Amino acid sequence: MRVILRRNPQALAREMNGFLGFLLRREPPRIKVRWGSTKRGCIVESLKVLRSTQVIILGVCIAFATIVSTVILSKGLLQIKKFSHEVIEVTGSAEKKINSDYIVWNSSFSIRAAQLKDSYEQLQKDLRTVIAYFKAKGIKDDEIVVSQVNTEIIYKKNEKGNPTNDIEDYLLTQNIEIKSYDVTKVDALARQATELINQDIALISQAPQYFYTKLGELKVEMLSMATENAKQRAITMAKATGNKIGLMRSAKMGVFQITPANSYNISWYGQNDTSSFEKKVQAVVTASFAIQ
Repeated sequence: MRVILRRNPQALAREMNGFLGFLLRREPPRIKVRWGSTKRGCIVESLKVLRSTQVIILGVCIAFATIVSTVILSKGLLQIKKFSHEVIEVTGSAEKKINSDYIVWNSSFSIRAAQLKDSYEQLQKDLRTVIAYFKAKGIKDDEIVVSQVNTEIIYKKNEKGNPTNDIEDYLLTQNIEIKSYDVTKVDALARQATELINQDIALISQAPQYFYTKLGELKVEMLSMATENAKQRAITMAKATGNKIGLMRSAKMGVFQITPANSYNISWYGQNDTSSFEKKVQAVVTASFAIQ
């Protein structure tokens, strides 16, 4: 398009404003200007109109970009909020029965005599008899722990039953502890040790203590099983409502319960039973999963 500027500046401005619609809707036509006898002020006015048009176009672009950015950012924030709040929290558990692989058994016997020397000599004699009996039952030297002798002085009592300063007897007690990985052998010995009564030794047998030495490895296995159980529970719950679970968001280990095999007693701080050979180990894990 070719325009000859022969009008006053006001008329030229009106014509330039008319071209604004073209500038916003399609590529504007090129304007060639041929100067006639108009004044120099017409040139300045025309440049102002063109500059205003460019500013308007730039403003429209900036506004459009701002709107698009806001929409994208809002969508991202909504996704983050959904990811943060839409979770399902479940508790998984695992249970396994084990047999103890280590045993500790304590026993003791005592000698009472008026003379300390006589008490000690008789105690040593009985100790040799007891050790020989244990070895005959298959107990090894490195499995036997002989503790120090416990000495108690027994004072005479007066006619009112109150103790005096006169020594009546000495009571010497010998404790013996057996630690072994052969649980069956020591367990049987603990029940048979009363046979020493036939040799005038009143052996006092305490209840054996049963332990599981691979508890560290077992805990790792049980935690894995409990976590898998929690996942399966979450899948079942989400499926019932037409949803699916995503990644695991968090997991918290609960307390371990080590109880007798047929016991259902648990405590909030956990249990570690040592009274039974057969044990039941329970692990609990609380986990949360994202909902898709």
